[in-house]
Amino acid sequence: MSLVVYNTLSKTKEVLRPQNSKEIKMYVCGPTVYGLLHVGNFRGAIFFNLVRNWLEHLGYQVTYVYNYTDVDDKIINKAKEEGVDSKVISERYIEEFKKDFNRLGLKPHEHNPKVTEFMPQIIQFIGDLVSKGNAYVIDGEVFYEIEKFCDYGKLSGKKLEELEAGQRVEVDARKKNPYDFVLWKPSKPSEPSWDSPWGKGRPGWHIECSAMIQSLLGDTIDIHGGGIDLIFPHHENEIAQGEGRTEKKYCNHWMHNNFINMNDEKMSKSLGNVVTARSFMDSYHPEILKYLMLSSHYRGMMNFNQEKILHSMAGLARIYHALWDAKLVISQVAPDEGKPNSKLIEITKKAERQIEKAMDDDFNTVEVIAQIFEVVREFNAMNLLKKLKDKNSGASALCFSQWIKHYGEILALFLEEPKSLLKHFDKILILQKGLDANEIESLVMERKLARENKDFKRSDEIREKLALMDVLLNDSPDGNTYWEIKK
Repeated sequence: MSLVVYNTLSKTKEVLRPQNSKEIKMYVCGPTVYGLLHVGNFRGAIFFNLVRNWLEHLGYQVTYVYNYTDVDDKIINKAKEEGVDSKVISERYIEEFKKDFNRLGLKPHEHNPKVTEFMPQIIQFIGDLVSKGNAYVIDGEVFYEIEKFCDYGKLSGKKLEELEAGQRVEVDARKKNPYDFVLWKPSKPSEPSWDSPWGKGRPGWHIECSAMIQSLLGDTIDIHGGGIDLIFPHHENEIAQGEGRTEKKYCNHWMHNNFINMNDEKMSKSLGNVVTARSFMDSYHPEILKYLMLSSHYRGMMNFNQEKILHSMAGLARIYHALWDAKLVISQVAPDEGKPNSKLIEITKKAERQIEKAMDDDFNTVEVIAQIFEVVREFNAMNLLKKLKDKNSGASALCFSQWIKHYGEILALFLEEPKSLLKHFDKILILQKGLDANEIESLVMERKLARENKDFKRSDEIREKLALMDVLLNDSPDGNTYWEIKK
């Protein structure tokens, strides 16, 4: 089956047909760096990391460009508030973004261009548009004349006569059309500026990505990604600029991820419900954030709430419990002395076919995770910890672990140390449920002594008491008792 993706441009699913049969040129709009990014900003970073990983799994060589917008009104305003140069703000938050990105364990991009590094290319790009008659200059300001681009609106479906003024462009009586957008604008005193044929100034928002794309990837790219909020006007204007300059198709496949709501409401500062990725990962774990993102289809609206967070934690715990069990089995039964269970092999092969089908159908990660749970269910049913005398147990446990790791590397999930992550989850739930970890440890130790003294009545009483506290016990074959909080 060929890889099929939903193309925002055609409004339908299409077979991905790269210009070069072995290479993919991919660009995704990155952050404007003036503060910590919220969880919604990371939906694209997490999803398009998966896209790149799957393309590489299929055998493509991917060149992935993810930019930083490091000159912008928000950056300038932040710099004025703090009384520092705007570069101080942009560099600070680029570094903070990198910290969050690295915590998520996502693969580095081939290029992370900054707008300020591409000023010569941006100025040349604008100059080419002026020379071709697609742009005009008024008082040191350069505007793109959208009526010169007959296909304007083909991505968003908007028509010029239906547009309403004011969407991220100021109505200016000097413009030939109120929807003509800025390519270059004069800088105000104390603002960052660059010399240009039209005077000192800085670029408009939309021209930045077009210039970086054509500088790094060429006239036409295979995939352009971003959030649905960028479809209009940003990506619409990118097409007008790119195709207006080269008269070639700007991008073959446009992919857009949907929004995230917080407790059924759109995240906004006025509602006070904006949650940064940093604070979420501090409160929970990067693994939970990634799992939440990928357990919904990228084109569907997501809603973050406590119930879904706990549900995600429970799902992850189930997978990591199986990985922990596998690790315990491998530590006691040499995996190279036997053969993996034939039924486990059968279920993994079946799951592989379903995963390939799901991923090739517009990255259906919901089905991928469902198939992973099918394999986990089969592994758990084997109950290998009670079959340590079976020489095939180690080979089966290793087969399971390696299978999960293979798909985990594509998803950027399931790669943590199992015991550490499960204990981390317990700490979160202990706080949320108002439990006392020392009291739990004390009761577990008391029960262990009761069992050693064959006082099974007292042992059962303690188990029941712990169960009422949502503490579950697992008596392992190695003689130890492990506890966890009910997810």
